[in-house]
Amino acid sequence: MKTTAVGLLALALVVSACGRSADKAPEQAKDVTTGKVSGEVSVWAIGEEGKALGAFAKDFEAANPGVKINVATMGWDVAHDKITSAIAGNATPDVSMIGSTWAGEFSKTGALDPTPGNLFDRAAFFPGAWQTVDVNGTAWGIPWYVETRVLYYRTDQAEKAGVKPPATWAEWKTFIKALQDKGGAKKGFNQGYTAGSWQELLPLIWQAGGEIVKDGAYTFDTPQAVTALKQYASLFTEKLAPNDTPDGAFPQTFIKGEVGGFVSGPWMVGVLDNDGGAGFKDKFDVAPYPKGPVSATSFVGGSDLVVFKKAGNRDAAWKFLQWLTEPKVQAKWYTTVKSLPAVQSAWQEPELSADRQLKVFGEQLKDAKTPPPFPTWEQVAKVIETELEKLAKGRSTPEQTAKAIQAQASAIGTGL
Repeated sequence: MKTTAVGLLALALVVSACGRSADKAPEQAKDVTTGKVSGEVSVWAIGEEGKALGAFAKDFEAANPGVKINVATMGWDVAHDKITSAIAGNATPDVSMIGSTWAGEFSKTGALDPTPGNLFDRAAFFPGAWQTVDVNGTAWGIPWYVETRVLYYRTDQAEKAGVKPPATWAEWKTFIKALQDKGGAKKGFNQGYTAGSWQELLPLIWQAGGEIVKDGAYTFDTPQAVTALKQYASLFTEKLAPNDTPDGAFPQTFIKGEVGGFVSGPWMVGVLDNDGGAGFKDKFDVAPYPKGPVSATSFVGGSDLVVFKKAGNRDAAWKFLQWLTEPKVQAKWYTTVKSLPAVQSAWQEPELSADRQLKVFGEQLKDAKTPPPFPTWEQVAKVIETELEKLAKGRSTPEQTAKAIQAQASAIGTGL
């Protein structure tokens, strides 16, 4: 989170909300009418999805005469602060799209409307996706679309090296080494250590059998976390991944064959198809995350949708969110912006079921996990990124990194 006046105000809101909620029973969600709705619904949406939502919502308006969905778009770089400012100024819209790690923070302000149980079945969503809106047993909003991380690799280089996608951590290193020595990927594997690197570390901790939260507190200084950090660091120390990739050089390093693999989300399929040029889609493929000592769990992210308590048209707002999570609508949304459905049954729709690569993401999502919905998570994520960069550069050990992350995370606290 940026250190701005808005950010400080958000912190004040969180602190005051924590004080208010200490002696209150959990808030109960109110049912929503399932009958006819009308009137205007104001929606704030973000990024490319935000740009597409206004036109997409015309189908909902056609099915609900008398309803008008007004979508205002904003960039991801300003969205968090704009929503925070709106909460502080009592100027929220009816509905807003939020990042998948924001629900905990915003729920503590008291500005969100609890998810009505009569419209949504949590079992319909991927479990990891539902975790992004569940704060201490109360849901605040609904998962809209999801993404998870899988292994991308150069099929032509793997074939030349005579290797198949790795199934375990040990095979992962053997696979990269073969791509280097026999496949032509001289720089090995692209493993980030700045933006997004916490999203690479968390799966390794889970795969090692660890958790990052226990008894309501952050737990990064554990044997499992050290095991994960050793695996992460080993790709650098064993020269299987470069730690000096210039900003903007990737994904061209993959397209040129300098690196033979990386871990990323579903959006990279489109990026590679576009940037790689004619025929490049036949030179790469995706595979599940290699299994660690305990599991092959990956990270689940994406975006959620929330309704604010001050919504002027609550029933129509929630009915719009219900419509957006219908399986066929989720499948159509995928064809519109390539955002993956958070509703599991939507993956059986023909728009998705016929795509072989999408099946890999669908399988990976079944046990993918998300960071805790703590108000302070964004702060802790920045700590992880800073400490992982030191580890990648050889300026700290896995043990030192675990202790450094733990000390700072404990000082920050959960915010609950």
